[in-house]
Parts: sequence; C-alpha cells; structure tokens
Amino acid sequence: MAQKIDPDLWSDDAQPHLMGGKLPSGEVVFPMPQGDAARDVEPYKLSRQGTLWSWTTQGFLPKEPYEGPGSGPGEGPPDFQQFLLGYVELPGEVIVESRIVDARLEDLKLNMPMEFCVVPFNAAHDTFAFRPINAAKEQAA
Repeated sequence: MAQKIDPDLWSDDAQPHLMGGKLPSGEVVFPMPQGDAARDVEPYKLSRQGTLWSWTTQGFLPKEPYEGPGSGPGEGPPDFQQFLLGYVELPGEVIVESRIVDARLEDLKLNMPMEFCVVPFNAAHDTFAFRPINAAKEQAA
C-alpha cells in the first residue's frame, strides 16, 4: 500500500474513516482544521456512507500542482484520463467533495448510496474516493 496523500486525511482503522473536525458549536467540518484553526476542534470520524448530492466529469487536466494519473514523467495531457468528481452528503455531518470511482457517468443518480474507499492517486500515494455501494458489493463477489 502506498503512503497517504495526507497523513491526517483518514483514520488508520481496519475500516478507515475520513477525519473531520467537530467545532465547539457542534458543527462538523471537513477536512480537520490544522494549526491555530484547530484550537478547540475535536477530531471527528466521518460516516463511511452517504448519498450522492451532485456530480460532474473532470474532462481536462487540472491546474498545477496536479500529480495524479497522467501527470508523471513523460506523461501529459495526451495520457490524462478523465474522472468523475462529486459531492457526497454524509447525513447530519457535512458534504464532501470527492472523486467518484467504480462508476460511469450514466450510472450516477441523485441520492445514490455511496461508500468511502481508499484508492491509488499516483505511484507513491493513495487518496480517498467514494463509490456506489453496489459497486463495492460487485467487486467483492
């Protein structure tokens, strides 16, 4: 397994969770604030499941400092592969922007059940994503 793209982004549990923060007001935020902004904020394990709130396709190479697929040495825009990007609502917590994996654009539906997962980002790092819950079951079969 590769290193996390950010060591504090998700927990190291057997079933990892994204790490948000709970403000003194009770509001949940993502990601967990850092530095002075983290004062009085409690680390908070976000739900692993939510629903698809909105989505689109990232069909062009993102701006620098993008280091994902299609950005390595000798690679460039011709090697770039578009990906799905969406917002997943974690009930009673927060809406998270995330890559969507194990799905096609035409498969996505409003309020579709989604599940947190860890996926490769580049040769050295893993990142997080969400996938349709049915896709997770199909991969296990």
